[in-house]
Amino acid sequence: MAPDISVPADAEQADRDRTDTESQTATDADVVIRGENVIKEYQTGTQTVRALKGIDFGIRPSDFVAIVGPSGSGKSTLLNLLGLLDVPTEGTVRLRGTDVSTFSDSDRTTKRKHTIGFIFQSFYLIPTLTALENVEMPRMLDKTPVKTRERATDLLQRVGLGDRLDHYPDELSGGQKQRVAIARSLINDPAILLADEPTGNLDRDTGDQILALFDELRAEEDVAVVTVTHDSYVADRADRVVNLVDGDVKNDGEPASGEGDHS
Repeated sequence: MAPDISVPADAEQADRDRTDTESQTATDADVVIRGENVIKEYQTGTQTVRALKGIDFGIRPSDFVAIVGPSGSGKSTLLNLLGLLDVPTEGTVRLRGTDVSTFSDSDRTTKRKHTIGFIFQSFYLIPTLTALENVEMPRMLDKTPVKTRERATDLLQRVGLGDRLDHYPDELSGGQKQRVAIARSLINDPAILLADEPTGNLDRDTGDQILALFDELRAEEDVAVVTVTHDSYVADRADRVVNLVDGDVKNDGEPASGEGDHS
Protein backbone atom coordinates (compact mmCIF):
# COMPACT_ATOMS: atom_id res chain seq x y z
CA MET A 1 0.00 0.00 0.00
CA ALA A 2 1.34 3.42 -0.94
CA PRO A 3 2.36 5.61 1.99
CA ASP A 4 0.03 8.43 3.00
CA ILE A 5 1.75 11.65 1.91
CA SER A 6 -1.22 13.98 2.33
CA VAL A 7 -0.59 17.25 4.19
CA PRO A 8 -2.55 17.66 7.43
CA ALA A 9 -5.21 20.36 7.34
CA ASP A 10 -3.56 22.33 10.13
CA ALA A 11 -0.26 22.35 8.23
CA GLU A 12 -2.05 23.64 5.11
CA GLN A 13 -3.65 26.38 7.18
CA ALA A 14 -0.27 27.29 8.66
CA ASP A 15 1.18 27.59 5.14
CA ARG A 16 -1.73 29.82 4.09
CA ASP A 17 -1.29 32.00 7.17
CA ARG A 18 2.44 32.30 6.50
CA THR A 19 1.80 33.23 2.87
CA ASP A 20 -0.80 35.82 3.92
CA THR A 21 1.64 37.30 6.44
CA GLU A 22 4.44 37.47 3.88
CA SER A 23 2.07 39.07 1.36
CA GLN A 24 0.92 41.62 3.94
CA THR A 25 4.53 42.41 4.87
CA ALA A 26 5.46 42.93 1.22
CA THR A 27 2.42 45.13 0.71
CA ASP A 28 3.14 47.19 3.84
CA ALA A 29 6.73 47.65 2.66
CA ASP A 30 5.38 49.57 -0.34
CA VAL A 31 3.11 51.78 1.78
CA VAL A 32 4.13 54.54 4.17
CA ILE A 33 0.85 54.57 6.06
CA ARG A 34 -2.18 52.31 5.73
CA GLY A 35 -5.60 52.25 7.36
CA GLU A 36 -7.93 49.25 7.46
CA ASN A 37 -11.58 49.45 8.50
CA VAL A 38 -10.85 52.68 10.36
CA ILE A 39 -13.61 54.00 12.61
CA LYS A 40 -13.25 57.22 14.56
CA GLU A 41 -15.82 58.30 17.13
CA TYR A 42 -16.05 61.40 19.30
CA GLN A 43 -18.10 61.95 22.40
CA THR A 44 -20.10 65.19 22.45
CA GLY A 45 -22.04 65.33 25.69
CA THR A 46 -24.23 62.24 25.75
CA GLN A 47 -23.96 61.66 22.00
CA THR A 48 -21.42 59.60 20.09
CA VAL A 49 -20.48 61.05 16.71
CA ARG A 50 -18.94 58.64 14.20
CA ALA A 51 -16.67 60.82 12.06
CA LEU A 52 -15.20 57.93 10.03
CA LYS A 53 -17.21 54.79 9.30
CA GLY A 54 -14.84 51.93 8.59
CA ILE A 55 -12.70 53.34 5.78
CA ASP A 56 -9.57 51.90 4.13
CA PHE A 57 -6.67 53.98 2.81
CA GLY A 58 -3.03 53.68 1.82
CA ILE A 59 -0.36 56.25 0.99
CA ARG A 60 2.71 55.22 -1.02
CA PRO A 61 5.96 57.11 -1.65
CA SER A 62 5.59 59.98 -4.18
CA ASP A 63 1.76 59.77 -4.18
CA PHE A 64 -0.21 62.99 -4.64
CA VAL A 65 -3.58 62.40 -2.99
CA ALA A 66 -6.35 65.00 -2.70
CA ILE A 67 -9.00 64.49 -0.01
CA VAL A 68 -12.25 66.21 -0.95
CA GLY A 69 -15.78 66.35 0.40
CA PRO A 70 -18.28 68.69 2.04
CA SER A 71 -17.76 70.23 5.46
CA GLY A 72 -18.24 67.66 8.21
CA SER A 73 -17.42 64.72 5.93
CA GLY A 74 -14.41 63.57 7.98
CA LYS A 75 -11.56 65.18 6.03
CA SER A 76 -9.89 66.79 9.04
CA THR A 77 -10.37 63.62 11.09
CA LEU A 78 -8.61 61.58 8.41
CA LEU A 79 -5.81 64.13 8.20
CA ASN A 80 -5.34 63.92 11.99
CA LEU A 81 -5.04 60.13 11.78
CA LEU A 82 -2.55 60.35 8.91
CA GLY A 83 -0.56 62.87 10.92
CA LEU A 84 -0.46 60.62 14.03
CA LEU A 85 -2.27 63.35 15.94
CA ASP A 86 -4.99 60.84 16.85
CA VAL A 87 -5.64 57.09 16.85
CA PRO A 88 -8.71 55.23 15.56
CA THR A 89 -11.52 54.10 17.82
CA GLU A 90 -11.64 50.83 15.88
CA GLY A 91 -9.67 49.41 12.98
CA THR A 92 -5.95 49.66 12.35
CA VAL A 93 -3.58 52.38 11.16
CA ARG A 94 -0.09 51.12 10.34
CA LEU A 95 2.98 53.29 9.85
CA ARG A 96 5.46 51.33 7.75
CA GLY A 97 3.82 48.12 8.89
CA THR A 98 3.59 48.91 12.61
CA ASP A 99 0.23 49.45 14.32
CA VAL A 100 0.30 53.05 15.59
CA SER A 101 -1.89 52.10 18.57
CA THR A 102 1.16 50.29 19.98
CA PHE A 103 3.12 53.57 20.14
CA SER A 104 3.30 55.55 23.36
CA ASP A 105 2.56 59.28 23.16
CA SER A 106 6.28 60.04 23.07
CA ASP A 107 6.82 57.41 20.35
CA ARG A 108 4.07 58.96 18.25
CA THR A 109 5.62 62.39 18.70
CA THR A 110 9.01 61.10 17.56
CA LYS A 111 7.54 59.22 14.59
CA ARG A 112 5.51 62.28 13.61
CA LYS A 113 8.56 64.52 13.78
CA HIS A 114 10.66 62.30 11.53
CA THR A 115 8.02 60.95 9.14
CA ILE A 116 5.45 63.68 8.56
CA GLY A 117 5.62 67.32 7.52
CA PHE A 118 2.69 69.70 7.92
CA ILE A 119 1.70 72.60 5.64
CA PHE A 120 -1.16 74.94 6.53
CA GLN A 121 -3.30 77.43 4.65
CA SER A 122 -2.28 80.23 7.05
CA PHE A 123 1.47 79.45 6.95
CA TYR A 124 1.98 79.83 10.76
CA LEU A 125 5.37 81.47 10.44
CA ILE A 126 6.83 83.11 13.55
CA PRO A 127 6.90 86.85 12.74
CA THR A 128 10.00 87.60 14.84
CA LEU A 129 12.11 84.96 13.07
CA THR A 130 13.69 85.21 9.63
CA ALA A 131 12.80 82.80 6.84
CA LEU A 132 15.91 80.77 7.65
CA GLU A 133 15.14 80.66 11.37
CA ASN A 134 11.53 79.63 10.71
CA VAL A 135 12.74 76.67 8.63
CA GLU A 136 15.22 75.71 11.36
CA MET A 137 12.58 75.88 14.09
CA PRO A 138 11.55 72.15 14.17
CA ARG A 139 15.21 71.22 14.81
CA MET A 140 16.09 73.98 17.26
CA LEU A 141 16.45 71.46 20.12
CA ASP A 142 18.41 68.84 18.18
CA LYS A 143 21.83 70.25 19.17
CA THR A 144 23.09 70.09 15.58
CA PRO A 145 23.08 73.80 14.71
CA VAL A 146 25.59 73.62 11.85
CA LYS A 147 23.85 70.73 10.08
CA THR A 148 20.45 72.31 10.73
CA ARG A 149 21.53 75.62 9.20
CA GLU A 150 23.02 73.87 6.17
CA ARG A 151 19.84 71.85 5.65
CA ALA A 152 17.56 74.89 6.08
CA THR A 153 19.65 76.98 3.70
CA ASP A 154 19.62 74.21 1.09
CA LEU A 155 15.84 73.82 1.36
CA LEU A 156 15.18 77.54 0.96
CA GLN A 157 17.43 77.57 -2.09
CA ARG A 158 15.53 74.61 -3.52
CA VAL A 159 12.17 76.35 -3.12
CA GLY A 160 13.53 79.45 -4.84
CA LEU A 161 14.18 81.63 -1.78
CA GLY A 162 17.95 81.53 -1.57
CA ASP A 163 17.96 85.34 -1.71
CA ARG A 164 15.37 85.69 1.09
CA LEU A 165 17.11 83.86 3.93
CA ASP A 166 17.24 86.88 6.23
CA HIS A 167 13.82 88.31 5.38
CA TYR A 168 11.06 88.35 7.99
CA PRO A 169 7.56 87.07 7.16
CA ASP A 170 6.10 90.57 6.76
CA GLU A 171 8.71 91.19 4.07
CA LEU A 172 7.54 88.21 2.01
CA SER A 173 4.63 87.71 -0.38
CA GLY A 174 1.96 85.07 0.26
CA GLY A 175 3.59 82.66 -2.15
CA GLN A 176 6.99 83.20 -0.58
CA LYS A 177 5.56 82.57 2.90
CA GLN A 178 4.08 79.28 1.70
CA ARG A 179 7.44 78.30 0.22
CA VAL A 180 9.07 78.96 3.59
CA ALA A 181 6.38 76.80 5.21
CA ILE A 182 7.05 74.00 2.71
CA ALA A 183 10.80 74.21 3.36
CA ARG A 184 10.10 74.05 7.10
CA SER A 185 7.95 70.93 6.60
CA LEU A 186 10.89 69.21 4.87
CA ILE A 187 13.56 69.97 7.48
CA ASN A 188 13.36 66.46 9.02
CA ASP A 189 13.23 64.57 5.70
CA PRO A 190 9.62 63.38 6.05
CA ALA A 191 8.05 60.62 3.99
CA ILE A 192 4.69 62.41 3.80
CA LEU A 193 3.63 66.05 3.53
CA LEU A 194 0.13 66.74 4.87
CA ALA A 195 -1.23 69.97 3.40
CA ASP A 196 -4.45 71.60 4.61
CA GLU A 197 -5.73 73.90 1.83
CA PRO A 198 -2.13 74.82 0.86
CA THR A 199 -3.22 77.16 -1.95
CA GLY A 200 -6.30 78.55 -0.21
CA ASN A 201 -4.78 81.99 0.48
CA LEU A 202 -2.94 82.26 -2.83
CA ASP A 203 -3.87 83.56 -6.27
CA ARG A 204 -4.03 81.07 -9.14
CA ASP A 205 -0.56 81.77 -10.56
CA THR A 206 1.08 81.47 -7.15
CA GLY A 207 -0.96 78.35 -6.41
CA ASP A 208 0.30 76.85 -9.68
CA GLN A 209 3.87 77.46 -8.55
CA ILE A 210 3.21 75.67 -5.25
CA LEU A 211 1.64 72.68 -7.04
CA ALA A 212 4.61 72.55 -9.43
CA LEU A 213 6.91 72.57 -6.40
CA PHE A 214 5.01 69.60 -4.96
CA ASP A 215 5.61 67.73 -8.23
CA GLU A 216 9.34 68.49 -8.04
CA LEU A 217 9.58 67.31 -4.44
CA ARG A 218 7.73 64.09 -5.22
CA ALA A 219 10.07 63.35 -8.11
CA GLU A 220 13.29 64.31 -6.33
CA GLU A 221 12.60 63.38 -2.70
CA ASP A 222 10.09 60.52 -3.23
CA VAL A 223 7.89 62.30 -0.68
CA ALA A 224 4.12 61.73 -0.74
CA VAL A 225 1.78 64.73 -0.66
CA VAL A 226 -1.70 64.45 0.84
CA THR A 227 -3.84 67.57 0.65
CA VAL A 228 -7.29 68.44 1.92
CA THR A 229 -8.89 70.83 -0.56
CA HIS A 230 -12.18 72.32 -1.67
CA ASP A 231 -10.60 73.51 -4.93
CA SER A 232 -11.33 71.31 -7.95
CA TYR A 233 -8.29 72.80 -9.68
CA VAL A 234 -6.00 71.35 -7.00
CA ALA A 235 -7.85 68.01 -6.98
CA ASP A 236 -7.45 67.72 -10.76
CA ARG A 237 -3.66 67.92 -10.34
CA ALA A 238 -3.58 64.95 -7.94
CA ASP A 239 -2.84 61.32 -8.87
CA ARG A 240 -5.74 60.16 -6.71
CA VAL A 241 -8.81 61.80 -5.25
CA VAL A 242 -10.43 60.42 -2.09
CA ASN A 243 -14.02 61.66 -1.89
CA LEU A 244 -15.40 61.55 1.66
CA VAL A 245 -19.11 61.91 2.36
CA ASP A 246 -20.50 61.52 5.89
CA GLY A 247 -17.43 59.61 7.03
CA ASP A 248 -17.49 57.12 4.14
CA VAL A 249 -15.18 56.91 1.13
CA LYS A 250 -17.45 57.32 -1.88
CA ASN A 251 -14.62 57.23 -4.38
CA ASP A 252 -10.86 56.65 -4.33
CA GLY A 253 -9.27 56.89 -7.74
CA GLU A 254 -8.02 59.11 -10.53
CA PRO A 255 -9.42 62.66 -10.50
CA ALA A 256 -12.46 63.46 -12.57
CA SER A 257 -12.76 67.05 -13.75
CA GLY A 258 -14.78 69.03 -11.25
CA GLU A 259 -13.86 67.13 -8.06
CA GLY A 260 -14.24 69.39 -5.05
CA ASP A 261 -15.67 72.87 -5.46
CA HIS A 262 -14.49 76.44 -5.51
CA SER A 263 -15.92 77.47 -2.15
